[in-house]
Amino acid sequence: MDSDTAAAARSPFGSSEAMPAPRATQDRIDIPDFGPALVPSGDITPDRFLDREISWLHFNARVLELAEDPDLYLLERVTFLSIFASNLDEFFMVRVAGLKRRIATGLAVPSAAGLSPVEQLEQITEAGYRLQQRHAEVFARQIRPALEKENIHLVGWQDLDDASKAQLHRQFAAKVFPILTPLAVDPAHPFPYISGLSLNLAVVVRNPVSGKEFFARVKVPDQLPRLISVDGPRAGNIAGRTARFIPLEDVIAEHLDQLFPGMDVMEHYTFRVTRNEDLEVEEDDAENLLQALEKELLRRRFGPPVRLEVTTDINPSIRELLVRELGVEEDEVYALPAPLDLRGLAPISRIDRADLHYPKQVPHTSLHLKESETSKPADVFAAMRRRDILLHHPYDSFSTSVQAFLEQAAADPRVQAIKQTLYRTSGDSPIVDALIDAAESGKQVLALVEIKARFDEQANISWARKLEQAGVHVVYGIVGLKTHCKLSLVVRQEVDGLRRYCHIGTGNYHPRTARYYEDLGLLTSNEQVGEDLTKLFNQLSGYAPKSTFKRLLVAPRSVRSGLIDRIEREIANKKAGLNARVIIKVNSMVDEAIIDSLYRASQAGVRVDVIVRGICSVRPGVPGLSENITVRSVLGRFLEHSRVFAFANAGDPVVFIGSADMMHRNLDRRVEALVQLASREDVADLISLMDRYMDPATASWHLEKDGIWTRHHKNEEGEPLQDVQSWLLASRSRQRALVRR
Repeated sequence: MDSDTAAAARSPFGSSEAMPAPRATQDRIDIPDFGPALVPSGDITPDRFLDREISWLHFNARVLELAEDPDLYLLERVTFLSIFASNLDEFFMVRVAGLKRRIATGLAVPSAAGLSPVEQLEQITEAGYRLQQRHAEVFARQIRPALEKENIHLVGWQDLDDASKAQLHRQFAAKVFPILTPLAVDPAHPFPYISGLSLNLAVVVRNPVSGKEFFARVKVPDQLPRLISVDGPRAGNIAGRTARFIPLEDVIAEHLDQLFPGMDVMEHYTFRVTRNEDLEVEEDDAENLLQALEKELLRRRFGPPVRLEVTTDINPSIRELLVRELGVEEDEVYALPAPLDLRGLAPISRIDRADLHYPKQVPHTSLHLKESETSKPADVFAAMRRRDILLHHPYDSFSTSVQAFLEQAAADPRVQAIKQTLYRTSGDSPIVDALIDAAESGKQVLALVEIKARFDEQANISWARKLEQAGVHVVYGIVGLKTHCKLSLVVRQEVDGLRRYCHIGTGNYHPRTARYYEDLGLLTSNEQVGEDLTKLFNQLSGYAPKSTFKRLLVAPRSVRSGLIDRIEREIANKKAGLNARVIIKVNSMVDEAIIDSLYRASQAGVRVDVIVRGICSVRPGVPGLSENITVRSVLGRFLEHSRVFAFANAGDPVVFIGSADMMHRNLDRRVEALVQLASREDVADLISLMDRYMDPATASWHLEKDGIWTRHHKNEEGEPLQDVQSWLLASRSRQRALVRR
């Protein structure tokens, strides 16, 4: 490779490339200029990276594989079908829409994997269509027959007896008909606006007098349940009893004559539109970020269409009309068997049949908070003074640990101040309630609410206003950066002076998702961590650009550079004949600078283990480049969400946990925090757990050098491999049993 080519390949991957920080940001966080990225030796062409969009589709295919697994509980398979549909919707709304917008504006650039924007769009459009067809086929050929064997039926109008039809006639008249709005299309009524993700009926009606045909659209109301239980809400809960569900659109279709009295209903078809729903807010120019965001949320519904789903039986002329009026390209039309939008299967997946679901699990209180399970809540502050407490949700209860920590802080008269970040939280959040209680009792309370959390913007605006009204100091982070870190800081008056209690996590302060998201969190009263968090909160709420940290790595300043330094240290240790290893567990691994550092480590002979739930641009097992890199993916009952960064460090292992994924947006455009664990026991436990994730005897997906993921969930004898999540669930009971002895 000549020097000019090499120089081009070494273009920096830092924030200066992604987004120049505005002046306001620079006053808050001093973002260094990143030097040239360290690249692997030898051939460093773009094809050393896997394409991120294709990789995301591969991730969703892994979700679909769970729905296809006949050994999995049936209603959990239905849930995975629904998750797949929701994931794909978001992919089109954000990723495909964003790519189309960049192509249209001329701003698109080749991907890191070397694909041109048009090539990338063609590949993901084609792959997305194949996946969606496979998804529909799984439902029709596998899930639906399996449900029928359990007496759970998805039926059409023609399948119903007269009594059921009469009941649905009454139900339609009382609950559905009054809220339907048929919209005609004629010279006096232009083609109506079709909102994103809405399910619609395209109806052709004829005037019996003139014989003229007209087109009309009827929206299926999204405020009503998509599936109507014909046999009552609890019919499916009893094994052996018949439970029939009929799609709402089928009921509406049967009553179209009531919507168009005096007209003949000739034909009808369902269709669905996906629109660009990615937000664009010019923060720097907005006088008030809240107002700007609210306006953009209104505009979101009117984004350009990126996908049109129609049923396979649609009349070609109606299809042509929809394509023309909606302004979509032919390759953006997805013809699929009815029913469209399998997110609507949720009422079936929620049927209360214990034999068709995962066994119920009750989270345990961490042993380090309370050794025995009693009704009396643990004294979280006393436990934190004794030792650092590493929590692992949902195996460790969120409500009796993190939630209890904040609720006890709010109620404790000795607590002087609470500082908290909120990225996502639930609609009835006890976390928000605790902050309000604390403010109303006279404590100093700071809440950093990230109102740009995608698809939770409206909820977070509401919480921000509710908190402000209660007297909480609410700030909205830093201009140009999303605040994604998960931090709590409590300042308490003790006998010997003020003491700081901290929580740093990998997941949101969201009690509901904490029950099915796998996350780690550290509760600590360590003075160094307390000092670091104080400095970081001062950056977030005031001005402290030059802050330095002892136990934290903070993006966009030091997460990428800090991790690369650690990887380089492992390379040096390997060359010196010392223990060297890198383990990274994340949701996404995309950042080219980090990946190149891992390639360099592999070339030096360092063992590199990557556990990734979703997107992965690493190409493992390439001779001379990445033969020492192994990539695994674990999906299952809980959504793997924790981030772990472990380094052998010449026999004195170092482990960080935190909120950052290895993506440009996390490392360049978000405030993220990783904390180094201090307890040798916690470090050893986490490394041991990562080894279990990587173990060939553990069920997982393996990434090959060609970018293909292969599921390994059975051994050569056909016996199931160990499920790491089930093992972790059982481990809490084992720990309790040992304590009782």
